[in-house]
Amino acid sequence: MNYQIHHTAIVDSGANIGEGCRIWHWVHISSGASIGQNCSLGQNVFVGNKVVIGNNVKIQNNVSIYDNVTLEDDVFCGPSMVFTNVYNPRSAISRKDEYRNTVVKQGATLGANSTIVCGVTIGQYAFIGAGAVINRDVPDFALMVGVPAKQIGWMSKFGERLDLPIEGDGVAICPHTGEQYQLENNICKIYIR
Repeated sequence: MNYQIHHTAIVDSGANIGEGCRIWHWVHISSGASIGQNCSLGQNVFVGNKVVIGNNVKIQNNVSIYDNVTLEDDVFCGPSMVFTNVYNPRSAISRKDEYRNTVVKQGATLGANSTIVCGVTIGQYAFIGAGAVINRDVPDFALMVGVPAKQIGWMSKFGERLDLPIEGDGVAICPHTGEQYQLENNICKIYIR
């Protein structure tokens, strides 16, 4: 094995786990899961069959990643945050053929105890605050808080709040890296000359 696995973890035959991963206590990885390189899966994490996890993803304790969830590179899943895959579940009605795809783009942060309702896309480097409930798509670099979540600002790749209006146009500098961000027509991008 080219990854570390705690003796209490269960990795079903067929699971694809990348080099340098660290799999901690009581983790269960299903046979169809695909996990990239240098990921960390904290205590009591579950990974379903139809799950794709990119490189350098950090999944904190007590997170279940159900079928039809994709986490791109560098995603952070805070402790006890929640994914769903059925929009209208009922115990007596099987809806496995109705799973909705959820995509979390590169570098996004999902805060502790946040809930991601299935069928959404969370943009690159978006920042979902602790306890927020996401029930619609989230733009790149957006800072989202509340129940249901609303956008209250913009974040840099480094995770610093940007001095930009929520809507409209503007330019801001990341206070840590000096990277320049441009907001144009309510779309935030790193400014490249």
